[in-house]
Amino acid sequence: MKTEKKQTRTVVARVEEMPPGSMCIVPVGKFGVGVYNINGEFSAIVNYCPHRGGPMCVGQLTGETKAGEKPYSLEYSREDEFIKCPWHGWEFDIATGKAVAAPVRVRTYEVVVEDGHVVLLGAG
Repeated sequence: MKTEKKQTRTVVARVEEMPPGSMCIVPVGKFGVGVYNINGEFSAIVNYCPHRGGPMCVGQLTGETKAGEKPYSLEYSREDEFIKCPWHGWEFDIATGKAVAAPVRVRTYEVVVEDGHVVLLGAG
C-alpha cells in the first residue's frame, strides 16, 4: 500500500509584513529558505549556492543585463529579480532557480498566500 507524504507548510509572515522588495530567511531544512516578494509575487529559494555552498540569500539582489540593440550596448532589466552569491558572485533567477552563466540551478519552493499569510510549501 502506497502512503502519500504530506506536504509541509510553513507560515512565513502576514502579507503586509512582506511588502514588494522584502525578503526573509525561514529556518527550515538544513540551510534555510529565502522567501522574496518581487513586485508582488512571492518566490522562495534554498539558502545554499551549488557552487561552493555559500549562503545564497544574504547575497546582493541584482537584475538582468543583456546585449542591447546597438553594437556594444547593454540593456538592464528585471531589477531585483536575481540574487548574487556573496562568496563568488554566481547569479540566479530567484523565481526559477536557474543560474545566469552555468547549467545549474538552486532549489526553489512554492509560496502561496492563504488567509492573509505568506505560506512556504514543501520545505523542511
